[in-house]
Amino acid sequence: MPIPSAGLVNPIYMPALRDIASITQAFPALVTTTFDHGYITGNIVRLYIPKNFGMQQANKLKGSIAVQSPTSFTIAIDTTHMDAFVIPPLQPGFNYTPAQCVPIGEDTDTLKSAFVNVLTPLF
Repeated sequence: MPIPSAGLVNPIYMPALRDIASITQAFPALVTTTFDHGYITGNIVRLYIPKNFGMQQANKLKGSIAVQSPTSFTIAIDTTHMDAFVIPPLQPGFNYTPAQCVPIGEDTDTLKSAFVNVLTPLF
């Protein structure tokens, strides 16, 4: 059963955080998001992985990404020998924080995401 996603499809702040559907045990790790992430190659993201999702060794690690598809990217983190990433079973009446990737910057030689502005001017 897929996890219900709490992320906004069209957020005000871009690039936006995205819920994680899977992370491979590889180098570089392949991260798949629950819907289109909108990231570009060179973004730097931090992973937030709650305990019930496994792969705690990668929690709060950050790395530069290379976009593979609208919903996946590789990240410069070696997860080969880490615990497996798992989706915990949903329990009725129990809410939990999903695993997330949060953009925190970009490689300084690209500087492309800094120009994304989705706010409409008020004047």
